[in-house]
Amino acid sequence: MPRFDLYKTFSTTGEVLKQLSLFNPLTIRKKGTRVKAIFSLALVCFFWGTSWIASRQGVRFMPALQMAGIRQTIAGLCFVIFFISRGHSLPRGKEWITVIILSFLNFTLSNGLSTWGLKFVSAGLGSIMGSMFPLWLVVIGLFLSGTRIPARAIGGLLLGFAGICIIFYDHLDDFLKPEFRFGLLISLIATFTWALGTLYTKKKAISYNPYFSLGLQMLLSGFFLTLFTQLTNSSNVQAAVPFLSIPWQSWLAIAYLVIFGSVVSFVAYLFALQNLPTTQVSLYAYVNPVVAVLLGWLLFHEEMTVFIAIGGAVVLCGVFLVNKAFRGLPVPEQPEAEGI
Repeated sequence: MPRFDLYKTFSTTGEVLKQLSLFNPLTIRKKGTRVKAIFSLALVCFFWGTSWIASRQGVRFMPALQMAGIRQTIAGLCFVIFFISRGHSLPRGKEWITVIILSFLNFTLSNGLSTWGLKFVSAGLGSIMGSMFPLWLVVIGLFLSGTRIPARAIGGLLLGFAGICIIFYDHLDDFLKPEFRFGLLISLIATFTWALGTLYTKKKAISYNPYFSLGLQMLLSGFFLTLFTQLTNSSNVQAAVPFLSIPWQSWLAIAYLVIFGSVVSFVAYLFALQNLPTTQVSLYAYVNPVVAVLLGWLLFHEEMTVFIAIGGAVVLCGVFLVNKAFRGLPVPEQPEAEGI
């Protein structure tokens, strides 16, 4: 190889390595806000993908809503104790309204129902349903703003719907099962309420420390879900099991979900949401199903069919088109987080 070409090759390789070094986790704290936000988004992409697997395994051995309630209570306590120990005050007056609304949308409904849905559908299928979140985000935003829907966005929505039809072609017999239909329904509702919560978070995050608010939301929702499972203990669907009778598999899943699915991921998600456009943050929905489907197939032998693979790819292409139609949004101002 000529000397000039060799130098050019090394120079190009050096530039690539230099770009990758921006996301070195050991030096990320020294980087700018945008690099930190992109790194945070990468954490969300991976850990929320694995959360589908952990939740699916956990609900095999205990009621889903009870597991979600325990997870949220423990994670919420971690946040609340941390901030109170640092002298942060609780919300006052109308600030509680935002906390309560987000607690209901993001955790009681979205996390609670999506966890419950995994009782009836696979982690891969549940995550693909969750990937519809950006579609809801755009549709809700358009209805609220009254903006005309671009042709590319309409095409993306239709493509996403076509992908869902392809996926469920392989599950036509399952639609005869009431529990399968119920699992899909509550998974769809969970995705819709998560989109509502995301838009509301974007609008209200500046009114109160969003990280402390996150812990309070989890704690309130965890208390409600735990109370609900205890009050409905006679129900065959969500009958709570005694704490001492919860098997180690579920406790292991809860521990993983608290540390990586709640504390790490939600802090990263909020930071990314504050410093990147909403549509860019919603890109995590492309990666989550890939992580969930592949890990579910590799580790737990969940079903992987041609229809799921092709349909999932079509859904993600549709989501991509919708996001591409609405790119170019300005980066929002970063809320004051009172020094986390």
